[in-house]
Amino acid sequence: MAKREQLERTLKPQWVWAIAFGSAVGWGAFVLPVDWMSMAGPLGVILGFMIGAILMIIIGVSYGFLVEKLPVSGGEFAYAYYGLGRYHAFLCGWFLTLGYMSIVALNASALALLGKFVLPSIVEQGFMYNIAGWEVYAGEVIVACLALIVFAFLNIRGASLSGLSQYIFCLILIVGVILLTIGMVFHPSSSFSNMQPLFKPGIGAVSSIIAIVAIAPWAYIGFDNIPQAAEEFNFSPKKSFKLIVIALICAGLTYSMTVMATGVGQPWTAAMEEGSVWGTGTIVQNAFGTGGLVLLSFALLMGVFTGLNGFYMTTSRLLFAMGRAKVLPNIFSKLHPKHNTPHIGILFTLALTIMAPFFGREALLWVVDMSALGVTIAYFYACFVAYKLFKWNDKKVPNERPFMIVAPGRKFLSLLGTICSAAFFLLLVVPGSPGFLSLPSWIALFVWIGLGGIFFLVRFKSYRAVPKAEMDHLVLGDYVDEDPEKDSSPLKDLAAISSVEDIK
Repeated sequence: MAKREQLERTLKPQWVWAIAFGSAVGWGAFVLPVDWMSMAGPLGVILGFMIGAILMIIIGVSYGFLVEKLPVSGGEFAYAYYGLGRYHAFLCGWFLTLGYMSIVALNASALALLGKFVLPSIVEQGFMYNIAGWEVYAGEVIVACLALIVFAFLNIRGASLSGLSQYIFCLILIVGVILLTIGMVFHPSSSFSNMQPLFKPGIGAVSSIIAIVAIAPWAYIGFDNIPQAAEEFNFSPKKSFKLIVIALICAGLTYSMTVMATGVGQPWTAAMEEGSVWGTGTIVQNAFGTGGLVLLSFALLMGVFTGLNGFYMTTSRLLFAMGRAKVLPNIFSKLHPKHNTPHIGILFTLALTIMAPFFGREALLWVVDMSALGVTIAYFYACFVAYKLFKWNDKKVPNERPFMIVAPGRKFLSLLGTICSAAFFLLLVVPGSPGFLSLPSWIALFVWIGLGGIFFLVRFKSYRAVPKAEMDHLVLGDYVDEDPEKDSSPLKDLAAISSVEDIK
């Protein structure tokens, strides 16, 4: 049986919370408030994000249970394997990889956006070309690429260093958000009347809120980084659900506070019409001058750092788990000889994302919008597998699994999480829905699906040839049972392809 590489258990609870919270908030809370208000109005945004946080907590019930029972790298990839088999695991892992990598690239591009606003004379040097209305400069490309290189190096140096750094970044971010919100709310020129109308005119309150709820899977991507780090916990995985809840509440409050700080400073409809490169930055600068802008920029910088650092960690762990399971070439399962980190996955992420700054921010947003679809697929797999493992009562069921427990309340919540995940998916793909993907995003999606199909066909024989017992060991480690590929669920027909015996 193949040797199974193992990551070191070095991550403390507060570091894991920081990975989840910092990854969920990222740069968007500081850059996008005006864009969000143009979609839903101030109160529509706040209510949408709070409802989204509640829905994510419902989904988090399933994650908390699965992390407790299967504390291995790979997260949803491992859960999909355990519940539905290796082919569903590939599908889940493929989409999740795209989602994570896109966010690494987008966080790097946020630095360029910050530079264009704060230091345009430096960043806007060396005009290169225009893509989708976005002018690409050599200066912004260099800034983004340097950030990607620095955080790749930081992550290769060790999980302890990146975990501690993430915690420090998050504390600074929180202090910055609190100071900005208090300052803007009590500024003499601020007024809550500037937040009128509370919802977007013409579409009503319900549609406004739904428009924001539809992007909640994207806005809160990051809480699911906890499962990716589970193999490195130096504490009981039973604490994971509590960490997920705290991270989601903190993220929801952060989004709400930055929207409020932006909304009270200037009539949001006027800010929308001005079309500033950075609406929140303009409003804060008008209120507090350069000092306020520096504070906001520093908070944004911390948000970018937490996003880069957090998603470098989780992307590399997912690639490591997929390499260890022989979905990807075996080299991805190799650990750094000195730092014991999945350095190949980190360098691979760097190699792909470092090309992103050359395409401009608007083109990159098409890919990121599409990647939200992949994240909802991962949510669905996690919730559905948890639903299968929870029982309504102590009555014995066919093909009972060792991890099954009687928990009717949590079974209901996992069912609700499955439904929410499906609803998020539909909001993105049904024409006319508030979150319906744009044509460029659909094109990017089909390209990624096509690449996945080609890659699957190339790897199919070797992937299929791995004996089930060996695959169990590689994906789940010590957390195996008699038949992780056997399915007795309502998705039996769908999951039938997951059985090696059915393929032969």
